[in-house]
Amino acid sequence: MSSTTKEIAIVVGSTGAMGQHITRRLANAGLQVIAVARTADSLNELAQQVPDIRACAANIGDDSAIAAIRGQIDAPVRMLVQGAGVATAGGVLDAPTAAITDAVNIKVGGLLRLVRAADARLAKGSRIVAIGGHYGFEPSAYAATAGVANAALANVVRQLSWAYGPRGVTAHLVAPGPADTERLRRVATARGAQDGLDADAVLEQMRSESAIGAFTTVEQIAWAIGLLLDPHADALAGSTLFMDAGRRKGLP
Repeated sequence: MSSTTKEIAIVVGSTGAMGQHITRRLANAGLQVIAVARTADSLNELAQQVPDIRACAANIGDDSAIAAIRGQIDAPVRMLVQGAGVATAGGVLDAPTAAITDAVNIKVGGLLRLVRAADARLAKGSRIVAIGGHYGFEPSAYAATAGVANAALANVVRQLSWAYGPRGVTAHLVAPGPADTERLRRVATARGAQDGLDADAVLEQMRSESAIGAFTTVEQIAWAIGLLLDPHADALAGSTLFMDAGRRKGLP
């Protein structure tokens, strides 16, 4: 491992559709990005697109990831991004309980493992960022894993905000609405199975649930995470950035 004088950003889930855009944006912001994913092959593909990343093959769902990630850190950490996705396993009536507990382990347990790996290198101005989602705040009958895991994630982000606040480290939750990815199509297929519709019809219905008739894009999510690098983002400590294209009707 070569030494770097750049501040570090660590992105978990870096090889996913969303993670690739986040990785690229943070690298373009001048950070040394440690890209974390489960398989070396996917990381090698990402490295061809973003040559300056540092690959770290680790399973964020297991405690072994703490040592694997910690071993890659050799400079101050400016930002942590927990962007690992969870499996689409159906609705609350039929999703296997093991899938729900696994989702919480990946989202919440994964965030805690990431933070513990980087703790010694966090300092005033460092950001802890978790990517949650719409279903954590707007429960549905068809997205059990995302709903439960993202709701728990919101609570843990608030806890981390209070725990790290005295050190000047801020924690943030980014909660996109349904994002225009392949994963969304899987959610639409699961929802359609409950409602007797095909996936395309469900996608059109989901699009119409936005005030502006749109899905959130991965580029927009990466943009929001990049904004958190600004020193003024201290004021957002512990808060949730809703990026749902106007889906939520409740207050707040």
